[in-house]
Amino acid sequence: MHVKQPLRADAQRNRARILETARAQIIEHGPDVGMSEIASTAGLAVGTLYRHFPTKTDLVAAVVTEQIERLADATEAAWGRVETGAPASEELYVFLCRVVEAAADSGALKVAAQTLGTGFACPPAAVRGTAALRKIIGAGQGSGSIREDLTVPDLYLLVATGPLDHPKQTRERWLELIRPCLLP
Repeated sequence: MHVKQPLRADAQRNRARILETARAQIIEHGPDVGMSEIASTAGLAVGTLYRHFPTKTDLVAAVVTEQIERLADATEAAWGRVETGAPASEELYVFLCRVVEAAADSGALKVAAQTLGTGFACPPAAVRGTAALRKIIGAGQGSGSIREDLTVPDLYLLVATGPLDHPKQTRERWLELIRPCLLP
């Protein structure tokens, strides 16, 4: 069995630069942005980009996975605060606000994720984030501060159908309007 060697420090920096640049380029120009444009903007040779990400699908999958990992980390942090006494209902609402803003800011990433099709495997971070979200909802339901029938898929539905392509003021109003639906 072949053990994957850790990346050298310069290769780690290059990979991070590529991912950061790709995320920004996808947000600004959409998922059709070229690999050579991403490499050029990152200040790297296109060969360096292809050594890290042999295909555009690999690059987009890495960008989307990175976003999912950040979201999972935020969800687990929210659960940690609930475990130490923070109200589950407030943590859930603040989390939902963050997700809506992140999704609105990364609308192009949503489109990019959809271009991956069925070949994109759910990263382990998505499982972690979903588990933490279930715990937050369960804690809130146990205390009576979150409606009894709320589920994780309900939250995904809310985000997916929210006014993500509208101005911030509209998104904030939408969040105000749905808050009473989540928290009895």
